[in-house]
Amino acid sequence: MTGASSGIGREFARRLAADGHRVIAVARREDRLRSLLAELGPGHSRLAADLATEPGRQQVAEVLAHQRVHLLVNNAGTAVEGCFAEVPLARALETVRLNCDALLALAHAFLARARSGDALLNVASTLAFAPAPGLAVYSATKAFVASLSEALWAEHKDRGVHVMGLCPGPTATESQPHHDTPAVLVRTPEQVVAAALDALRRRNRPTVVPGAANRLFTAAARTLPRRSVLTVLGGT
Repeated sequence: MTGASSGIGREFARRLAADGHRVIAVARREDRLRSLLAELGPGHSRLAADLATEPGRQQVAEVLAHQRVHLLVNNAGTAVEGCFAEVPLARALETVRLNCDALLALAHAFLARARSGDALLNVASTLAFAPAPGLAVYSATKAFVASLSEALWAEHKDRGVHVMGLCPGPTATESQPHHDTPAVLVRTPEQVVAAALDALRRRNRPTVVPGAANRLFTAAARTLPRRSVLTVLGGT
């Protein structure tokens, strides 16, 4: 479980632990991980690793190589906001390394050893289908995640390994309350995780979008002319 220290990742850890699963929580912040494990109780473990770096990715890949993991939740991610040409290149590249490189590396390490019944869940976004001006790099990385997840679902379903892309819309977290977003689109981490785990139990879809309004949004984004979608999202 990556990105476990806050938001959707922390809620995944709570729910999986409550359902009787042993959680290996991965995040950068050691203090947040200690707090999470104190909440989860005994039997769980933590790993502080910066997945935007090669050493951090290698730390988690080593765990996947030597421990039996039935479910990998690739949740770690970040976003850089602003006009692309004005965003520092280092921050844009860090976003790509975490959202794409780390997810790809850990998915590969997991699937190489996965057995029938195992599952991989990659967290994308509704912006995978509706690229947002001002979030160009983030939108592009999430399109990568969604597309990769669908292809991997097709590649691995016959061996009994389920791959799913989770595409939440705006999610009310500590750092991003989304006060300016239409309330009908905003979900809580609890709602997002409940929808994801329900879909994992059913194992019948490669992509899951929590919330009826968000499903309508993504359907419209996929069918409307791209110029219209960009105009709406750009506010112009």
